[in-house]
Amino acid sequence: MKMRDGLKRARIASAFCGVFIACVATSAPTQADEVTDWNQELQTLILAAKQSPNVTTRTAAIVQTAVFDALNGIERRYTPVHVPAGAAPGASRRAAVVEAAYRTLIVLFPAEKGTLDALRMESLASIAADEAVENSESIARGLEWGQRVADEILRWRSTDGFVPAPPPFLGGTAIGEWRPTPPTFAPGAFPQFAYMTPWALTSPSQFRPAGPPELVSAQYAADFSEVKQLGAANSTTRTPDQTEIAAFWTANTPVLWNRLAVSIAGEHHLAISSTARLLMSLNVAMADAVIACWDAKYYYVFWRPITAIQLADMDPNPLTDVDPGWTPLLPTPTHPEYPANHATVAGAATTILANYFGDTTAFALESEVLPGVTRSYRSFSEAAAEANDARVYGGMHFRTSVRDGRMTGGAVAGFVIANVAQPLRP
Repeated sequence: MKMRDGLKRARIASAFCGVFIACVATSAPTQADEVTDWNQELQTLILAAKQSPNVTTRTAAIVQTAVFDALNGIERRYTPVHVPAGAAPGASRRAAVVEAAYRTLIVLFPAEKGTLDALRMESLASIAADEAVENSESIARGLEWGQRVADEILRWRSTDGFVPAPPPFLGGTAIGEWRPTPPTFAPGAFPQFAYMTPWALTSPSQFRPAGPPELVSAQYAADFSEVKQLGAANSTTRTPDQTEIAAFWTANTPVLWNRLAVSIAGEHHLAISSTARLLMSLNVAMADAVIACWDAKYYYVFWRPITAIQLADMDPNPLTDVDPGWTPLLPTPTHPEYPANHATVAGAATTILANYFGDTTAFALESEVLPGVTRSYRSFSEAAAEANDARVYGGMHFRTSVRDGRMTGGAVAGFVIANVAQPLRP
């Protein structure tokens, strides 16, 4: 989170020349601001802690909602997510952002307090250096407000239903019903997300999809055959590129979408308030997409391809052929199959990003699980489609599951766009 020395000098020089600081930030090749810096630190902490994608969405939403409400409580441009405007007059926007991020992160990552303390001091030193823009009193007011917002966001989400050790969920043994899968045969993961309090949705089931196809249907047979061929560990039809796609998208995708959002926001030289609103919207949409997805997973409790293919002689569909030794390319996640979580999160993230920047935005992505591999896309929808394909190529999901997951995520994001952080004036 190091601030560029050149950018600091440019800010100070232009301040003394009487030029408004935003002019310098806009003309710089790369914009650095506290919202961006602390989001990047959030990404680093999540990956170092090896948080699951589910927990990541909650963590990121807490931090970015606190950052947004802290900044917005001073600027008063939009309706708040949770904390109404109440900052003291003249409070520093930048200091409020730093304190909101810092206070939420030390609660979420207490072992990293020493690192976060140092980063906070670095951020505040940079703010204090801009003497023509900030002063000690405004910084103090900003810090006080940022802490208040962080405390209120943390208090709000402390009763959202996220419990560390819910009762184990073991599914059932009926045909079509999920049960623990090899190699770990672990209970269903994160059942608490199915009933957690949403961030923006009216209920977890608000956008519940229609459900997996009937086992006797032609659609189920088509889904079955596709994943059986393309997703097998020893598949002879899956191409090397498809194998790479399957591995590439096993990354922590909420972090991946945050990384992309920060990158494109920098390319567009977004103002600090616009970046804060973008990152809040992105992470609230992904967090609610996971809740909607988990509601459906534990409502339908549909079996995974590895179970379906190994027990196909017991289903009612004459077009599904059993293979007792079938195994997928990648390990099967330990939770019900329908709908696909990666697809749901991708649908939410790409809908938010397309709303800000237009769908036909070209970009490249990197995945922490395949260092050195970069994949390029001509649009957000193209990336979302590849994320869908990845789960089939990996042998983890049926086609209907990724299709419906993406649609669910898009619906959640559309609701966030229409209802969260609405402008208070034209």
